[in-house]
Amino acid sequence: MANYLITGGAGFIGSNFLNACVKKHKEDNYICLDALTYAANLNSLQTIKNCDNFKFIHGNICDKRLVEEIFSTQKIDYVINFAAESHVDNSIKNPSVFIESNVVGTQVLLDASKKFGIKRFHQVSTDEVYGSGEVAAKEDAVLNPSSPYAASKASADLLVLSYKKTFDLPITISRSCNNYGKYQHCEKFIPHMIMLADENKPLTLYGDGSNKRNYLHVDDNVRAIDLIVRKGATGEVYNVGSSNRYSNIDVAKSILKLMGKNQDSISFIEDRAGHDYVYTMDDTKIKTQLGFCPEIDFNDGLTQTVNWYLSNKNQWLVK
Repeated sequence: MANYLITGGAGFIGSNFLNACVKKHKEDNYICLDALTYAANLNSLQTIKNCDNFKFIHGNICDKRLVEEIFSTQKIDYVINFAAESHVDNSIKNPSVFIESNVVGTQVLLDASKKFGIKRFHQVSTDEVYGSGEVAAKEDAVLNPSSPYAASKASADLLVLSYKKTFDLPITISRSCNNYGKYQHCEKFIPHMIMLADENKPLTLYGDGSNKRNYLHVDDNVRAIDLIVRKGATGEVYNVGSSNRYSNIDVAKSILKLMGKNQDSISFIEDRAGHDYVYTMDDTKIKTQLGFCPEIDFNDGLTQTVNWYLSNKNQWLVK
């Protein structure tokens, strides 16, 4: 039996991770620490809230006293840090919030992990730390973030790696491409497009809509993270990618088609400052070393996602 601290567990990826792993690994205990900011939602944890191996604690990862109390009383063995401010537009408007949560919060968790001793600290990161480009970035590529959000995540990654080098803290990092699926806040691209289409409003895209992203279903990313934490080599970074690359306008059109809406209801606005055109990662390492491959086809996953949001729109498609 092991005790897992899951930070940001009421957010998008964290809640999907908890819903899968609390039921899959009944021999382990999962303690969720979440500040319940605007992008978190306790309703995403309804199916596990009464499970014997699950506990929720309301609090902020920047609260050193609370974090150390949790490590002490809950006897934490593993930390998986999902907690992060993650919306690029918001980071451009107010970078300081991202530095506080994504960098300082990570540092507080690392210090507690070092002080109390753990078996693994896993940092959940993003392909955005590599910056835009068509050359596939391997895990040891120079980080070249464009936005304050990406820079805060890159900073956190470097901090995590430094704790391995300086203090021999057992760490791993996963960097995934764009996740999609249920429980994602409607400010993010796919649920935002679904919300606009449902309200019969124009689907507004930055620039000409040609910016491209690779899409990974959140369930696939959850499997990858669980695999890395349990079987990944200490001190290693793993790219978690997919071959599902689509432009923003193509995804918007697919959503309109699935919802039976007019394909012409797309409009364009001035491009975002520092908008990366495309991210490209080499995910050979996790495939060859850990045997991981994504299982969910994008078209199937997008159909499931659209249907889920439309079935739960009164709760999830509301800003």
